[in-house]
Formats: sequence, structure tokens, C-alpha cells
Amino acid sequence: MIRGCRVARPKPWDVDDELWAVIEPLLPKVERRTRHPGRKRHPDRLVFQGILFVLHTGISWEHLPQELGFGSGMTCWRRLAEWTETGVWPQLHEVLLAELRSANALDFSRAAVDGPHPGVKGGAKTGRSPVDRGRTGSKHHLITDATGIPLAATLTGGNRNDVTQLIPLLQAVPPVRGKVGRPRRRPDVVLGDRGYDHDKYRRLVRELGVKPLIARRGTEHGSGLGTQRWVVERAFAHLHWFRRLRIRWEIRDDIHEAFLTLGCALICWRRLKSLR
Repeated sequence: MIRGCRVARPKPWDVDDELWAVIEPLLPKVERRTRHPGRKRHPDRLVFQGILFVLHTGISWEHLPQELGFGSGMTCWRRLAEWTETGVWPQLHEVLLAELRSANALDFSRAAVDGPHPGVKGGAKTGRSPVDRGRTGSKHHLITDATGIPLAATLTGGNRNDVTQLIPLLQAVPPVRGKVGRPRRRPDVVLGDRGYDHDKYRRLVRELGVKPLIARRGTEHGSGLGTQRWVVERAFAHLHWFRRLRIRWEIRDDIHEAFLTLGCALICWRRLKSLR
């Protein structure tokens, strides 16, 4: 071995055999026509790497470098739309959550919620932000387990109040398998900042069998919730490390939501890999 020679680190959009073994069974099977087959379909694995390249770098589809071998930007976009319509990304997220629960790496004793602004652009599920100079934009809402693993994420207009998404977030958590018995779907407790302070929603949370621990408006800081809620803020930092999620460029809300769910799944995958 040559002294000083470094092994190149894999790029974040490289898909190893382990990850592909999880994803491939979830993709719809497309049979090639026997008559007039046309151009051969670009390999799914390479196209998925192209999607990850766009997610990580934030590059526009038309500028996806052809020399990478991922196919054209339009090919990757069409495949992303195709897989989104068949529900691949929620399935992937659910499978990885089940693996984490099987490894005793999910903590449902409490969950944390938050909903900052990712950026501004047009399209469906946008609205004028009350805290961002009235500019039109979208908003991500996130719920994590006690350790910061994303359980679900939703997309709304920037004008939607955080508290209105408290129940939808809890309901968006999928049934997480991975252990003998019934799947787990609800945390024991949900933690929220003052933006979620509303007695009506406290009651609705309790009706779901979850205990709300939400800071009261007008009270002094120092409630102690921040020592437990910081995990959702860290999860948001990890999620917005994907540059495509920092600013919403997609006009179609389902495509942006696909990137959002895929980002959550990749965070779960990294946590799973760290346990091995």
C-alpha cells in the first residue's frame, strides 16, 4: 500500500448493495414490450442514484450531469413521479422504521413535533407566511421519536399554524412493525413548544391515547421541555441538509413530498447503519 494514499469515501448518492436490497423489492416491475420495445429502460438503480444526486445537491433536473451515468434529468424525474404514484417512499420509510424497532432503536415513550419554514416558491400547498414578510411558501412539519428518528413529515402552506398540524402529524405515523404483537403507531407522550398551545388540541391528542406536554404561552422559559425537544430540531437540521428540501422548487406538491419522505427514510437508514 502506498503511504499517504487515501481511500475515496463513497458519495452520499452512491447506493450500496444493502440499501438496494431494501429498495428494489418495493419498486414496481415494468415488463418490456415484445413488439416495438423501443429504447431499453435505464437501470432503476442508476436512476435512483440520479434522484439522490438531485436531493443531495439541489441541482435542477436539466443540469444533472450526463457523465455520471444516471440518465437524463427528465428520465430521473419521470421515474420519481412513477414511483411516487405507486407509494414507494412511504413504504420504504415504514420498512426502515420496522427494522429500527426490531433493533430496539425506536423509543415511543415520547415524540416531539415542530414545523419551521423550508423556503419559498410557488405550487400547491403554499400560502403567505405570517412570519416571513408575507412571502408565499411552504412549510414542513415533523414528528420524531424520543431519539430524533423521523416518524412522519407533512407539507402545508406557509400560512398554516403549527397547532393545526398536530393531529395530522400523529395520524401520519405509520403502523411500525418489527416486534411480535400489534404494530406500534402512537407515542405515549407528545412534546410541543408554545406554538402548539391550545386546549382544543390537547383534548384531541388525549382522545388519540397520547399525553400532551406542551409549553404554555406567556409562561417563563425554563419549563425543561427543551432538554427533550431538541431532538426534533436536530432531525430538521439533518433533513434540511438535503439541499433540495431547503427551498421548494417543485410546483407539484407530491414531488416535493416524495423528496421529504425519502429524506426521512435516508435518515432512518443512516441510523440503522450506525447500529451495525
